[in-house]
Amino acid sequence: MKLAPSIYTADFANLGQQVREGEAAGVDIFHLDVMDGNFVPNITFGPAICAAVKHNTSLLCEAHLMVQDPERYFEDYKNAGMDRLIIHVEACRPLYRAIQQVRALQMGVGIAINPLTPLSAIEDVLPLVDLVLVMSVQPGFGGQSYIPGATAKIARLRQMLDAIKSTAELEVDGGIKANNIREVHDAGASMVVVGSVIYNDQYPIAEGVHHLRAALSG
Repeated sequence: MKLAPSIYTADFANLGQQVREGEAAGVDIFHLDVMDGNFVPNITFGPAICAAVKHNTSLLCEAHLMVQDPERYFEDYKNAGMDRLIIHVEACRPLYRAIQQVRALQMGVGIAINPLTPLSAIEDVLPLVDLVLVMSVQPGFGGQSYIPGATAKIARLRQMLDAIKSTAELEVDGGIKANNIREVHDAGASMVVVGSVIYNDQYPIAEGVHHLRAALSG
């Protein structure tokens, strides 16, 4: 399973170093949570921080756009060096056109779905995307607990992707810890977003990565 640390919980005063340490510790992708205070009740950062992260890593970087009308910003995140954009089905109308706009920029495209949104909302576009992100918390704030019902949703989505022979990543975001990462993996996820397990002030980044890898193999 791929580990995609969210820099949302990183030390922004030492952002470049934190990114480089994450890459050295063996993470796979960097996940950048962009929040606008409109689609979600919190505000994080924009293209400038995304560009700074990309400048400090050779790894793929994905911007998770938790913003209303994200189409307005696609080119900004392309110019910031993002390799993939993740857009919310709840924020895009029509969703198909938004996916095509990201494709036209020659970027990878993912779709995200909130806990209370049914999978039927994204079924028709599954063949068109590189990644599907299941939110296992209500988006907007870090440090929330994993919603247990998300596991069944992950398993259903895995069946849907397999039925169409999709190679899209199945990513899960929210409340992922060492005590539930194996459950998420076994349900069919191929990648998880992790925040405070890796970026915290209690133990080194490499130790957090080790804890998660050990939990997966155990």
